[in-house]
Amino acid sequence: MNETPLLEVKDLYKNFGKFHVLRGVSVKVRKGELAALIGPNGAGKTTFYNVVSGRYKPTRGQIFFEGTDVSGVPSFKLAGMGLLRSFQITNIFPHLTVLENVITPLVIHYRLGFSILSSLKKNVVLREEAEKILDQVGLLSEAHRTASTLAYGDKRMVEIAIVLARKPKLVLLDEPTAGMNPEETDRIILLIKELSRKSGATFFITEHDMKVVFSIAERIFVLNQGARLAEGSPDEIRAHPEVRRAYLGGSLDA
Repeated sequence: MNETPLLEVKDLYKNFGKFHVLRGVSVKVRKGELAALIGPNGAGKTTFYNVVSGRYKPTRGQIFFEGTDVSGVPSFKLAGMGLLRSFQITNIFPHLTVLENVITPLVIHYRLGFSILSSLKKNVVLREEAEKILDQVGLLSEAHRTASTLAYGDKRMVEIAIVLARKPKLVLLDEPTAGMNPEETDRIILLIKELSRKSGATFFITEHDMKVVFSIAERIFVLNQGARLAEGSPDEIRAHPEVRRAYLGGSLDA
């Protein structure tokens, strides 16, 4: 018997007035696999993530998460179900410490009172859980720094730690290496691979850097002009003639 996909998108359309951004996109992501969505600029990648993550409602089509139809379900409800997203722009609490940034979503996850933030020393269990997550992303040594003082790459790591604190089943990573230098990019490639193996979460990334995509992804979906152009392994996508044409023969070899 076939296993139910963790995420299944069927014949997804998204229109903005007369502008058809997504046109019949279908995607299946299995639990535990590292998947990626790529495409030239304007292909519809961010809109796809906005619809799947509940920020936009689909014009047509269905979205299933763990076999349940979640089409049009808002982001906050999807987060409670285990489907979370990180954005291209860092989305952290700049005036809190790194540790407090991670404790805050733990408070939400466990439905605790926010007064807990003013008495961290009294909640050893919560603090230890936050520290464990920071250790996973390599930021335990920065736990007591104010988040705004971190380097850009470390801020992105904090954002991933915030997502992990919500106990995700599926994480949509939107351009996780945007704005990073090569050293930071290599670091996040290793982190995503490690988290995929050890955290229990499934990662689905969209990324413009083909080095990142081909280093991470086990399966790749390609969008072009709002429609799915191809699906396959990194080697299959790299050799796909229509995909190469869509990228004008250049970026796929990066």
